Amino acid sequence: MGAGVSSWALAKAVSVCGHLGVVSGTALDVIIARRLQAGDPEGHVRRALDSFPFPEMSARIVEKYFIEGGKKEDEPFRTVPMCTMNLSQPHLELIVAANFVEVFLSKEGHNGAVGINYLEKIQVPQLASIYGAMLAGVDYVLVGAGIPREIPGILDNFAENKEASMRLNVLGADKEDIFKMTFDPVNFSCGANLPKLNRPRFLAIIASAVLAQTLVKKGSGKVDGLVVEGPSAGGHNAMPRGVLKLDASGEPIYGPKDDVDLESIKALGVPFWLAGAYGTSERLKEALSMGASGIQAGTPFAFCEESGLTKEIRESIIRKVLDGSASVFTDPKASPTGFPFKLLRLEGSNSEDDVFAARKRVCDLGYLRHLYRKEDNMAGYRCPAEPVDEYVKKGGIAEETAGCKCLCNGLMANIGLAQRRSDGYLELPLLTAGKELSIVKDILKEKGASRSYSAKDVLGHILKDNRLLQ
Repeated sequence: MGAGVSSWALAKAVSVCGHLGVVSGTALDVIIARRLQAGDPEGHVRRALDSFPFPEMSARIVEKYFIEGGKKEDEPFRTVPMCTMNLSQPHLELIVAANFVEVFLSKEGHNGAVGINYLEKIQVPQLASIYGAMLAGVDYVLVGAGIPREIPGILDNFAENKEASMRLNVLGADKEDIFKMTFDPVNFSCGANLPKLNRPRFLAIIASAVLAQTLVKKGSGKVDGLVVEGPSAGGHNAMPRGVLKLDASGEPIYGPKDDVDLESIKALGVPFWLAGAYGTSERLKEALSMGASGIQAGTPFAFCEESGLTKEIRESIIRKVLDGSASVFTDPKASPTGFPFKLLRLEGSNSEDDVFAARKRVCDLGYLRHLYRKEDNMAGYRCPAEPVDEYVKKGGIAEETAGCKCLCNGLMANIGLAQRRSDGYLELPLLTAGKELSIVKDILKEKGASRSYSAKDVLGHILKDNRLLQ
């Protein structure tokens, strides 16, 4: 659901209806800082910060980033430092508070369950992010895009306000090298009284039975469930098994080897949910018949009224879906992570290649940078979407930059928080969706609408033949 698309408003709308609403945990430090600079017009961020357990930290964040009435349209957003292994105390405070804010708002005023989703690939801010979400009482933590074996133990430690560490994936590191992040709630709070925390349930997002077995049997603690995600899902997808092959249109080819062995999943004895074009009543029934506890849906919610996408973008996409001029392309090169990434293409709009060809390469958010081992045995940072010469100077291969796009800035633009450059350039949206856009058409037809629908309408579509689940 991208950065800020699965926002607190959407998660709350789903949760109020009795299902698990999940917020995106990606780049929340930047998102909250920019919401404040945009004037926080309805006061949601500041209201949540008023409930943050450390009021002096909240006050510092508001003083630094809040602009009454919002910044001028032609002015840039004040930058937030890029995440590094040496996070400063002010940056830690922003990360913890931002995750608290998003979960607090999603849980405000009801008793439904709320989860937060993180990418294992974005490791550096993850410990502080999880602790912030737990301070707000998050019920579930979901992690994919990697091997999140250490997450269960981290949740156990944080539930007791104990220090937790995470080993970092550093390219070129030897087995003897230890690169890790550590977060200590006591040090972070500077000796303040720490609130009692509940341990959220952990759901691992996986695309193979082997990974599921590794996490359940060899993880650092209890895995409470699995989300089995297929290649039709939006956003990042797992790589196909074996040698990467592309079809005539340039998309990765997935075959029988990429089908997850659900019998092996069931044998693990933990509940699981199926994801990837499962957001219909028929697919829900199919999932239940295969032993799943339910399904995870993203694409139909991404374009509903409570989504974090701007109204202009949502309505434009819906028009294109209805007239058949929207399509989804699985791009093997677009994401700096190296994972295939689904791009939503709208006929009549400039292609993403044209957009990025006209854009000056810059990496100033840096969430998808790679950690690599430098000659001095220290960790460095590089991104295939940064200027090519800089990437090569850091030991990267120029060919790896071809077709790679700045997802970070594009995702910010999707939710109305685009950066304005000093030369006047405004970062443009970069949209993702799952393969089955037809679900959107079906929801609108059922509602008898032509322009918009709600999260409740999505749930009604999915559950129309499964009333006992409501």
